[in-house]
Amino acid sequence: MPDYRAVVVTVSDASHQGKRQDLSGPAIASLLTANKFQVVSTVIVPDEQPVISAKLVELSTDADLIVTTGGTGIAPRDVTPEATRAICDRFIDGIPERMRADGLKHTPYAILSRGLCGIRGRTIILNLPGNPNGARESLESVVGLLAHALNLLRGDTAHPPNWHSASRP
Repeated sequence: MPDYRAVVVTVSDASHQGKRQDLSGPAIASLLTANKFQVVSTVIVPDEQPVISAKLVELSTDADLIVTTGGTGIAPRDVTPEATRAICDRFIDGIPERMRADGLKHTPYAILSRGLCGIRGRTIILNLPGNPNGARESLESVVGLLAHALNLLRGDTAHPPNWHSASRP
């Protein structure tokens, strides 16, 4: 597997203001590292759409994968999907569909997540929930797909070994 540079962005007013410890960002960074992604930075931004969008644009110039955590619900300040939608060229709808479907095994609230997965240039941007368990479980459900998706963005369209049998029960 090639080296993929990943960045974790925590979207949280409370964590940005130092009022609450960020538990989701470190959990996501650890999970990415365990799956052979090189986490090159972690940042915390407030729940402000222009700030989130600008940070995603800035980070996408030097990252293969940007994973956000937080701001995907339906509360008034949850604007991460809007910030992501504003700067992406294309979307990978199946990835958040898979996360929500798998999330329903753990909580009926998973369906309320509005997280997206999009592409900006050659960078994949993935929105995860802000809850540490929800973020970890969501990423676990799709992390195995991300390297192949990144390979496709790099122009490597070969299927991974045993790809056809991996999808069978």
